[in-house]
Amino acid sequence: MGRTNRKRRSTLANRAIAASAALALGGGGLLAANIYASAGEENSQQNAQTTAAGQMATIACPDVGQKLSDVPDGARQGVDEELAKMDSQITEAYARLNSTRDAAAKDPGFVQNSILGPLKSKRTAALDRININVQRAGGDAQDLQSLAECEGQPADQAQTAAGEGQEGQDQNQDGQDQGGEDQAGQDQNQGGQDQGGQDQGQVGDNGNGAAGPVAGDFIDINQVQPNNDPAGNAANGLAADGEGGSQGTFTTECGTNANNVFNSDNLIAAPGVDNGAHHTHDYVGNQANDAFASDEDLANGDTSCQNQGDKSTYYWPVLRQQDGNDEFDANDGGGGADGNVGTILEAAEAEIKFVGNKQSDVVAMPKFLRIITGDAKSNTNGVGNENASWSCTGFEDRQISDKYPICPEGSQVVRTANFQSCWDGQNIDSANHRDHVSFVQEDGSCKEGFQAIPQLQIRLVYDAQAPVIENGQVQNPFAVDSFPEELHKPITDHNDFINVFDEQEMNKVVDCINSGQQCQ
Repeated sequence: MGRTNRKRRSTLANRAIAASAALALGGGGLLAANIYASAGEENSQQNAQTTAAGQMATIACPDVGQKLSDVPDGARQGVDEELAKMDSQITEAYARLNSTRDAAAKDPGFVQNSILGPLKSKRTAALDRININVQRAGGDAQDLQSLAECEGQPADQAQTAAGEGQEGQDQNQDGQDQGGEDQAGQDQNQGGQDQGGQDQGQVGDNGNGAAGPVAGDFIDINQVQPNNDPAGNAANGLAADGEGGSQGTFTTECGTNANNVFNSDNLIAAPGVDNGAHHTHDYVGNQANDAFASDEDLANGDTSCQNQGDKSTYYWPVLRQQDGNDEFDANDGGGGADGNVGTILEAAEAEIKFVGNKQSDVVAMPKFLRIITGDAKSNTNGVGNENASWSCTGFEDRQISDKYPICPEGSQVVRTANFQSCWDGQNIDSANHRDHVSFVQEDGSCKEGFQAIPQLQIRLVYDAQAPVIENGQVQNPFAVDSFPEELHKPITDHNDFINVFDEQEMNKVVDCINSGQQCQ
């Protein structure tokens, strides 16, 4: 398969060394208002002027992968490799932005001339190569050049760069299969923004320089109003009156990654590309998953699932406590080299369950079906595809997407992912890794041409230490791994799945759900 998955090896490290190393590697990147604060109070006036001038927090680029819909099968590998190169180009440009803030503050044209201009040239060349791949495989060239240009993004524009905020709210409201809790969550989150917004420009050193999260990324769960019914039928995607639809469940026990299988690849979005994700993933289920795994490798791989008929791969970005400790990937891509530092937290619980559809029976998922839910680039893309949901045990009637929860003593952090549950009936993947599946419509049914499949729901619980916010700074926060330019925002949480159930076991899943049984 090219290489094996990287295993964990934890060691303690000097916090100051870790911080400086991460900054040197380009791991930071919020507003420059306080980036020079260590130089003393004499810089306060200069810092205020820099902030007023709109110093950039990060770099936002059009997501080319989401715009591609007509890519011949023969061009997919080449196109995916080019898309991964474009991600690396953004990462490199962001690192340069972070390491040249002094020059940028002195020269208003520096960022455009030295960072954004060269980045556009590189992206233009990559877009040309994408079209060459498509045409060589018999496809038609697409007009992609409008996607070459990137822009600097201040912190207060996070999550709106793509102009898709309303669309994202609508999609999430329909797609969660959970009774519309996201709309209520969005309303509540606005209150959270008011509470923490003034902190967005603050720079805290949590071992990764200025890459975040910041105080404004957190909210006390007690300040969130109830907006979800986790105990009722709505949470299981069932008809509210308990009638109709497919009301069974199938639970698969696959552990919590006690085997310490990690890598920063993404077999779905960037096959064949080492460090295609630029952040580290946890894996449960299939143990043979890395960027170079074929379907045959997955079918022949071992599984951490108790049910050996389930060799599916379930993976998500790790959650870290930014405590200044080095992990096995402290100097690696996906880890410290991409601004992801601190102790990786193993989930205390990882609940993996398949549920039914409100309106109809479900059909079997095809083997090797791939589904990505959520958007790892929601901070710069906008919320069109976001599907993050954060809460605390004992408070799961309160779900939030754009904040990390501060949980009270005795309560644990919860991440929930509810996957798309409608399939086009033909394809196991699509060019943008989204078009072949969709969320249900408002009434719980699938849109025309799509049919209901078992909905995957993943609930992760963590013993994360609650951060402390003092004087607009957050101390010892936890954060989800992210692309460097996404600044560890909670809204970038996402989850990935490849179905490797054997046919007999998948039929059992379908029968259990359609007959109303609770199976495992």
